[in-house]
This record gives sequence, C-alpha cells and structure tokens, in this order.
Amino acid sequence: MTTSPPNPATSPARAGQPLKPVGWGFIAAYVLGQLGLWTALLTPVTVSISLKISDIAPDTKATALSLVLSAGAAVSMLSTPIWGNLSDRTTSRFGRRRPWLAGGVLTGTAGLLVIAMATTVPVVVVGWCIAQAGFNAAQAALNAILPDQVPEEQRGRVSGFVGFTSKLGTLVGTGIAALLGASLGLMLLAPAVFGAIAIVVLIAVLPDRPADRAALGPFRPADILRSLWVNPFRHRDFGWAWAGRFLLFLGYSFFLTFQAYVITDHLGYSDAQAPELVFYATLTATAGGFLTAVFGGRLSDRVQRRKVFVLVAALVMAAGLLIIGLSTGYVSFLVGATVVGLGMGTFLAVDLALVARVLPNPDNAAKDMGVFQIANSLPQSLAPLIAPLFLTLGSGDGNYPATFLAGAVFAVLGALATLPIRRVP
Repeated sequence: MTTSPPNPATSPARAGQPLKPVGWGFIAAYVLGQLGLWTALLTPVTVSISLKISDIAPDTKATALSLVLSAGAAVSMLSTPIWGNLSDRTTSRFGRRRPWLAGGVLTGTAGLLVIAMATTVPVVVVGWCIAQAGFNAAQAALNAILPDQVPEEQRGRVSGFVGFTSKLGTLVGTGIAALLGASLGLMLLAPAVFGAIAIVVLIAVLPDRPADRAALGPFRPADILRSLWVNPFRHRDFGWAWAGRFLLFLGYSFFLTFQAYVITDHLGYSDAQAPELVFYATLTATAGGFLTAVFGGRLSDRVQRRKVFVLVAALVMAAGLLIIGLSTGYVSFLVGATVVGLGMGTFLAVDLALVARVLPNPDNAAKDMGVFQIANSLPQSLAPLIAPLFLTLGSGDGNYPATFLAGAVFAVLGALATLPIRRVP
C-alpha cells in the first residue's frame, strides 16, 4: 500500500508553519503591539500632519499634504520588504524580530520629533520619511509574527483582533489628538510614546529566535532588490491577493487622507474643530468595525472561508464612501464613516489570515509580508496623486462626490481581484 504526500498548498502543516496553539496572553501582547504601532503611524496620516501643514503652509495645504504623504508612502513601499528580508536573516541573540521592533519604533519616533520641530514643508517631508522608514521596519517584523507563531486554525481569530487594531489605533490616536489639540508637538509625539510602550510589552513575551546561520545563503547586494519582488506569475495566489489588498486599500485611502478636508472644506467646519469631529467619526466607525472584525474572524475560522468576507467588506465600504461623497452635513458624513468602518472591519477580519495562507515561503515570512505591506503603503502615495483628477472635475477643486465614487469603485475591484485565488476558499 502506498500513500500520497500531502499537498503543500492545502495541508495545514506546511513546512515552517507553527502547529502549537498560542495562548491568550501572547495574543493580547501581539494585539497591543499592533495597536501601539498603528496608533503611532496612523495618527499623523489621519489628523496631525494635515494640521501641521495647514499651520505652516495654509495657502497650499492640499498640494503640500499630497507631497508629504506621497514621499512617506514611497519610502514605506520601498523599505518595508527590505527590512523584512533583513529581519528574516537576523542572527542576533535577541532574535530576528525583536531588534527590528525596538529599533524601528525608536527611529519612527525620532522622525515625528523632526516634524514637531519643523517650520517648513521640506523638513516635514524629511521627518515623515524617517518616521515611515522606522515604523515600517517595526511593521515588517510585527506582521511576520502571525505566520511565525500562530497555526492556521487560529489565524482567522487572531487576524480579526489584529486587523481591527488599525481602526482602534486611529481611534486612540485621534482621541489623543482631540485631547492635545492645543499642542501640535504633543499631538505628534504622544501616540508614538504609546506605541513604544506597547512594543516593549510585546518584546517581553515574544518567543523569538534568531535565524539559522547554517541555513542562510550568502547575502549579496542584489538581494536588496529581490526583497521588493515576488513573481506573481509563479505565485499566482500571492499576486491576486496583493492586487486585491492594494485596490481595496486604495479606496480606503481616499477616506483616510481626505476626511479632515471634507469636514473643513466641504462641510464648512474650522481647522480647530476638525480633530474633535474626526475623532467622533473614528469612534463610531471603530465601534462598528470592532463587531465585524472580531466576530467576522471567528465566523471565518468556523466556516473556513475567507473570500466571501472580502466581497461583503468591499460592497459595504463602497456604500460608505458614496455616503461620504454625497454628504451635505456632519451627520451624513458620520453615517458614511461608520459604514466604511463596518466594511473595513469585515475585511480586516480575514486579511492577515488570507495573506498568511498564500505566502510563497514561510521561512521568509517577513520579506514576503513586507511585499504585501506595499499594498498598504502604495495606496497612501497614490491616493493623494489620483484624487485631484476627480476633485477638479467640473469647476473648482472640491468635487468630493466624484472622488469618493472613484474610491468606491477601487474597493469593489479589490474584492473581485481575490476571487481567482485558489488556495483560499
């Protein structure tokens, strides 16, 4: 009698994957680390950089904001896979993830300090590029912890909790901004301090190990360029998953980048009112997103399906973007933001579980997750560049209905891109 070897594409015990379930203590520390890092990274994007630019360049704030965010997103896009590749190869006695977690969050905080002290737009650009490089070094290591430590049967649940941290991080950050609205410097630095504390807690409990020196090949300069690439034709599921995340996040980036300006320029509120109003919108969106992320992750694990959740998420998010684009008052804007949150929570419930399933090589998890991270950061760069094409339709530069309609279309296309994935049901 003969037996066939397990199919590596479908077997839950693929080489290099963890089999031992993780406990709630580890999950809590991992979720806290993700929450802290997202708080430090997303608060500037959501509110504080917009207000800093409005303070130092009020006459050209939209153009200046696009320049700052695009430059930072470009740094994130190019550096994250490189940091991930280096993390996979790190043989430090402290492990291969811990050094990048600690060094990344310290560098990111230093970049925000530069922004806090800036008096010109170019200095803000430099500071944000430093912050993006640092925080994304930490993010590359942080994302790799899921395939490093969490077995397949727990990934939907953990992905739901972890995915939700980006929304909760925005809420925490905008709450801090609302409390510290009188000081732009504190508004920038306080979220980073919270992020550093959270990463320290995770480092204390992380069962990290150094890379195996004997298994590592020689590192060549060309490996830096290879860090930025995974062949989407050889790894088709990886390519489709990347495209789906990219398009969906592109639609979401329209909301994330321009919500403060919708409130001020479209709805007529002042810059001083914007942090508080953004916080309330984030609060309602987070409340809805919490339910869909946590319970969606559990349901996804139970039915062992991922793609249907992505499709539902995109349709809900598209509806929310349309409501925002057509809003004529803050109440309708608030409703739209909440619906967007529901959709994003549904997506985040399964996103990391889906991504971890299609990684080409679990032993290079940080590098491959870094390539996936490009699908998060590139939309942040493209959205400010693409949005003016729609903002300027007709007359003036405030065509928000057309802009958010475009965002809705991108979100739906993202869901459709995940349908051809074969390895994920």
